[in-house]
Amino acid sequence: MAVKVIENDDLSAVEAAPVALLDVWATWCGPCKMIAPIVEALSEEFADKAEFFKADADENKGIVKKLRVMSIPNIVMFKDGKVAARHVGFQGAEEMREWFTSNLQH
Repeated sequence: MAVKVIENDDLSAVEAAPVALLDVWATWCGPCKMIAPIVEALSEEFADKAEFFKADADENKGIVKKLRVMSIPNIVMFKDGKVAARHVGFQGAEEMREWFTSNLQH
């Protein structure tokens, strides 16, 4: 399953999913580039448990404002359309997987 790209500040697909992971990133952000393949791998591993999205912070300023994103990468987990968990900054693959699975349980 591929990570879907959010455009035009449209969170409708994210909010409609029972469980969704949103990666707020920017093209100029080194840690964002490092975490992107990790999010992609999670999207494949957990395709049956959640939907995965990414939104460029510079092109989706409405999302940045709505979610009060102050730093990137900013990984936001939604459950039933509401923010359920958030992680800011780079995290290695195993730590990211642990964060994701831990928050998936709650």
